[in-house]
Amino acid sequence: MSGRGDGATGGRRAETRQRLYRAAAELIAEQGFAATTVDAIAERAGVAKGTVFYNFGSKEALFAGLLDHGIERLADALAEAARAPAASPVAVLDALMLAQLRFFDEYGPFARVLLAELWRAAWQDAILRLRTSVLAVYERVLADAVAAGELRPGFDTGTAATAVFGMVLTVAIERRALHPGQPVEDVHATLAELVHRRISP
Repeated sequence: MSGRGDGATGGRRAETRQRLYRAAAELIAEQGFAATTVDAIAERAGVAKGTVFYNFGSKEALFAGLLDHGIERLADALAEAARAPAASPVAVLDALMLAQLRFFDEYGPFARVLLAELWRAAWQDAILRLRTSVLAVYERVLADAVAAGELRPGFDTGTAATAVFGMVLTVAIERRALHPGQPVEDVHATLAELVHRRISP
């Protein structure tokens, strides 16, 4: 098979996986992992049931792939925000919160999946990846803020990173569910003010 053909096949498979990820995220957000069946995922994605098994082997493997994929994309979004020029580390922290809000505005079902399903014992590997690739971005920026004197010496950056991430995640879900017309920027302004008042020296 030619390289061109391989590329086309790979592209189609990647597109199919994206459709399965979207379908799985929507269904799991709506009814939970246990109640979501392979048949329902295939139907929502518009593919045959066998396509799920061909691409992932099982519902559990599909969900693990969904977590990996979503966490990787979120980590990329936060890392990009952290690289943007900013006046100070606290300003970078603001940029991270805005990037997280925008990500979950675009991928709302994945936000609900993280909140409801990620912390089960079965997904410890995904929790570790979240810690090392997503929360670590927050933690590095908070550590920079401590070094710059913007946060007090001895500030617990690990706990703070988890707290800020969790706060933004919860608010993002509530906004989509209850206040979908509220601008993300307005939500961000409130969160930024709250964080500045609580963590400043």
